[in-house]
Amino acid sequence: MSQIEQAKNEPKGARPKEQITTDPSDAAQRMRAGSMIIPVTPWVIAAVLLVLMPFIFTDNSAITIMNQMSITIIFALAYNMLLGQGGMLSFGHAVYAGVGGFFCMHVMNWSDFFAGLPLPLLPLFGGLAGMSLALVVGSFSTRSAGTVFAMISLGIGELIAACSVIIVAFFGGEEGVSGNRTYAQPFFGVEFLQQIDVYYLIAFWLILSALLMYLFSRTPVGRMANAVRDNPERAEFLGYSARWVRYYSFVASGFFAGIAGGLFAINYEILTEENLNTASSGVILLVTFLGGVGFFFGPIIGAIAFTLLQTVLSLQTELWAFYAGVLFVATVMFFPGGLAGLLMMHVPVFRLGKARLLIIPYLKTLLPAAIGLLGLAGLVELVFHYRHAATGDNEMTVFWTTFDSHNILPWVVLIAIAGIGLGIAKKTAPSLLEAWNEATTPDGGTR
Repeated sequence: MSQIEQAKNEPKGARPKEQITTDPSDAAQRMRAGSMIIPVTPWVIAAVLLVLMPFIFTDNSAITIMNQMSITIIFALAYNMLLGQGGMLSFGHAVYAGVGGFFCMHVMNWSDFFAGLPLPLLPLFGGLAGMSLALVVGSFSTRSAGTVFAMISLGIGELIAACSVIIVAFFGGEEGVSGNRTYAQPFFGVEFLQQIDVYYLIAFWLILSALLMYLFSRTPVGRMANAVRDNPERAEFLGYSARWVRYYSFVASGFFAGIAGGLFAINYEILTEENLNTASSGVILLVTFLGGVGFFFGPIIGAIAFTLLQTVLSLQTELWAFYAGVLFVATVMFFPGGLAGLLMMHVPVFRLGKARLLIIPYLKTLLPAAIGLLGLAGLVELVFHYRHAATGDNEMTVFWTTFDSHNILPWVVLIAIAGIGLGIAKKTAPSLLEAWNEATTPDGGTR
C-alpha cells in the first residue's frame, strides 16, 4: 500500500503534528512556514516603562535625552536589519534617515498642507522618503554583499553628503532646513508645545516601529535574510534569490531609518548636513555593534549606552568620545557578541541554577578591575588637563575631587589605584575562569 493510501486510511488526528512537513515546492506553504507568534510580556513591560519614565525623570533635559535615545534605538534597529539580519555592512546608512528628516522638514514648511496634517503622521512621510531612496539605491547595491556593498554604501553616503551643500533647495546648504512642529493640526487638542508631548509621540513610534521590525524578522523574508547572510549559495540552491532577499531587507531598513529621521525633525525642528554624513553613519555602526548585532534587542542596549555616553558623560569630560572608542574596541576584541551577547552568555548559568557560583568570583575580579579602570581614566584626565589647560589653570576635578594637576600626589595616587586594581583582577582571573567553567557545566557532565 502506498504512503498516500495509508494516510487516507488513517483516522483523523492519528498522525502526530511533528510528522507533517512543508513541501518546499509549494510557495503558499513556504509563506505560512514563518511563525508570527510574539511574546507579549516584554512589549507590555517596555510600553509601561515608556509611559512611566517621564514621571521618574521629570526634568526637561532628561526628557530630551530620552527622546534622543528613542530615536537612536529606532535608527539602530533599522541598521541592524542590514548588518545583523542580512549581513550587509553599510557605511552610509545615515543618508536614509537624513533624507527622511529633510523631507519631513519640507512638509512642515508646506503651511497649507501641514496645517491639516496631525503631527503623529509626519514620520510616515520620512519613512516613505527613506524607502524611496532605498528603492533606487538598493536596485544596484544589493546585487552582492560584503566589500562591494560596503564600498557602494560609502560612495552613496559621500555623494549625498556632498549634494547637501550643493542642492540648496532641498538640503538648505550649510545652514540646513528648519521648521515649526506646532503649525500642524492639533491632535486631540495637543499642539506639542511641550517636550513631554513630543516624548509620548516618539515613544509611540518607538514601540510601533520596533514591533514591526521584530515581526519582519519573523516573516519568511526575514528568516531567509539570515540564511542569505550565513550561506547565500545554499539559499540560491534552495530556490531563493539572495539578491531579492537583500533588496527587500534594504528597502524595509530604509523605511524605518526614514521614520527615525522624521522623529528627529519633530524633536529638534532643524536638520543639517551632519545628519547624513559619514560620521553619523559611523556612529550608528558603533551603536549597533556595541549593543550586539546577533540579537534583536542588542541595538537597543547599544543605543541606550551610547546616548548616555554622549549626553551624561559629555557633561563631565571632554574625552567622552575617547572612552566610547575604547569601549567599542574592547567590545570588538573581547566580546564580539556585544553587550547583549555578554548578557546572553549567562542564560545557561541561570538555567542550570548555578548563578550563585559566580557572585564571589565576580566581586573578587570585576570590582578591582572596575576600580583599576577608573584609576586609568583619572590618569587620562590628568594628562589631558596638564597638557591642554590654560596657563595658571592648575586645579581640576576628577570623581568629585578637586586637586592641583601639577602636584605629584594625585599622579602617585591614581597610578597606585590603577596598578593595584588591575593587578588584583589579573591575579584572580584564573579563579573566575574556573568558576565560570563549573557554572556552565551540567551536573555530572564533562567539558
